[in-house]
Amino acid sequence: MKFVIDSPDQLGKVIRASRKAMDMRQDDAAGSIGVSENFLGKVERGGETVQWGKLFQVMKELGLSLSVEVPDEFSARVEASLQGKAARGKTSSSREAE
Repeated sequence: MKFVIDSPDQLGKVIRASRKAMDMRQDDAAGSIGVSENFLGKVERGGETVQWGKLFQVMKELGLSLSVEVPDEFSARVEASLQGKAARGKTSSSREAE
């Protein structure tokens, strides 16, 4: 099921509801994910200053994913830009290996 998220508060509520639906206590979830209970609480309260990497770690461990809907009128340009960066990233990775 998809939910429209337009604020950290809404994302936090979805994360909290998902954790509770899994019958996980906050401290147990934090421990199994590898973040502090304080951090997980901050995420679930919609804290606006959370670390992106840890946020995505929490979401991944709870089986959540995030997607962005790009308006059709410029989606092709965005996709091309992302593919170009991916190709450049592969090139730089192969250079580093040499």
